[in-house]
Amino acid sequence: MTELNTELNAETARRAIVEHTGRLAESAVAAGPDAAVPTAPKWTVTDLVAHVGQTQNWVAEIIERRITDPAQLPTEMAEPPADPREWPAWLSESAQRVANACSDEALEAPVFNAAGDGRSGARFWMSSMVTEAVVHGFDAAGAAGRPADVDAGIAAALIGNHLAMLTSPTWTMQRPESAHAIRGTGQTLRWQATDAAEAWFVERRPDGAVWQPGTRQADVTVTGPARSLLLVLARRLPLADRETAGISVDGDIGLARHWIDNTAHASG
Repeated sequence: MTELNTELNAETARRAIVEHTGRLAESAVAAGPDAAVPTAPKWTVTDLVAHVGQTQNWVAEIIERRITDPAQLPTEMAEPPADPREWPAWLSESAQRVANACSDEALEAPVFNAAGDGRSGARFWMSSMVTEAVVHGFDAAGAAGRPADVDAGIAAALIGNHLAMLTSPTWTMQRPESAHAIRGTGQTLRWQATDAAEAWFVERRPDGAVWQPGTRQADVTVTGPARSLLLVLARRLPLADRETAGISVDGDIGLARHWIDNTAHASG
């Protein structure tokens, strides 16, 4: 496994889950239950709220019960409130539950890790829950016509988490088409943050893609604020709209487009 040089510390991650879920709830209420979600076209805001709250409760149960066998994963999902006025309280409870589940003690305990990489299970799920709250918070903000801010350090950590997932031992099983598409013959990509002093270097090898922190020369370099890079990688901002995203591309833009088109793993 590639060591994440942008790994969030646990307290920052727990706080981010709660804060970004709270912002998501505010945007969801402002947008209304039937509003379309522009960045997740198959969803309404009701679908978005249900997904986030259900996922947080599901993950919290995995960690609370210290589940290590994937055959024992929870099979029932929490029921979201029908009344949108109850969404903020419900999401606050689900966010706080999963944040509390990711206690310092749980982070070192045996828990199932769906990525199958070197992280403890709870650390894997904690990073995933930050990603869910941030990316879907952006979705909800878009539905409500609101801006969505993301701290550069948090965005940088989530880029590392995104790449760790795409190059994890289980990605081929979870997303075989994606895993096959991002293989290559040595093509390289670099994502360079302008506000977080971080860079991520990807090499597409015949046996799969790998990544590492660093600023090595690449066939294509995408440069911009960490927030914009994260949202481009998650397909929430189009690479074509570089002026709005505040990013620049140097080199083979087709290579960057191909990577993005074949790698988004956030739900929706």
